[in-house]
Amino acid sequence: MAFSIRLTDDERKLPESYARLHSCSVSEAFKRALFERIEDEFDLTLGQEAFAEYVSDHRKSRPVSVLWKECDL
Repeated sequence: MAFSIRLTDDERKLPESYARLHSCSVSEAFKRALFERIEDEFDLTLGQEAFAEYVSDHRKSRPVSVLWKECDL
């Protein structure tokens, strides 16, 4: 799939600078940024769902030192 984005001259400076910094094309820079953002939001949503489940199950956290003791660490 191909798509285009209209940017002002000022808006173009940032992605062009980023692309040069990372030795990639502007197209690749946008692609990387898009997928990183999608992955970050997906991970955040999964984390929020897991935490909501944790809270709804009335689970309690405990110090990591207890885990270390259980594992003989």
